[in-house]
Amino acid sequence: MIDVQFFSLDVDAGRFEGLLTRDEVERASRFRFDRDRNRYIVCRGTLRELLGVREPFVYGAYGKPRLEGSETRFNVSHSHSMGMIAMARGREVGYDIERVDPSFADENIPERFFSAYEVRALRALPKSEQCSAFFRCWTRKEALIKACGMGVSRGLDSFDVTVGERAELVRGAEGWSLESVVAPEGYVAALVVEDLAGPGIETSLDAARTSAYATSRISRAANSGCSLLEEAFRRSTTAA
Repeated sequence: MIDVQFFSLDVDAGRFEGLLTRDEVERASRFRFDRDRNRYIVCRGTLRELLGVREPFVYGAYGKPRLEGSETRFNVSHSHSMGMIAMARGREVGYDIERVDPSFADENIPERFFSAYEVRALRALPKSEQCSAFFRCWTRKEALIKACGMGVSRGLDSFDVTVGERAELVRGAEGWSLESVVAPEGYVAALVVEDLAGPGIETSLDAARTSAYATSRISRAANSGCSLLEEAFRRSTTAA
């Protein structure tokens, strides 16, 4: 069973502060803006509330958190004011949620980050349909790299997903299943779940590190409060 929870990040962060570990409090203090700091506190506090734990997480080599000695697997995603947590028992999960912004699809992000198969499928659509297709493709791809715990070290162009309404992993993602998720209005979301049978692709979870190590791997995007997609958009427009 996969448990999926959506929640608002724009609520009182004060009631969650006591749930955070010392490392999480330190990370929260590094955010530049109060809004981003508060959203991080709410997101991490909500995760701990749902899991019912206070102890520090352990981290894979690429920063994916887990509970040591527990079969519970989880993944967190957030975009602007909306957060989401997916949890499963004995199966890795990856989730991504994004707020729809048409300007992202109009830039050259697909050409820079998607596979050739996906770019062809996306650009073959009428212009009016490309925005929705772009966000379906992006969330599906990010959900997979989050599920296997390797982040952007696993190139986004190293596997193919569908861009249409039907969610499928086309190439390079054996051992995983892709599911569409009904997201709040104005958002698109996708969920990837590890298949119970078969070895699947490599994950990072056998290379657990301490939270201090993972903290050192936090990306500039995370510390500035923006998502991977927002950082890709920023780089795309800067390069242009």
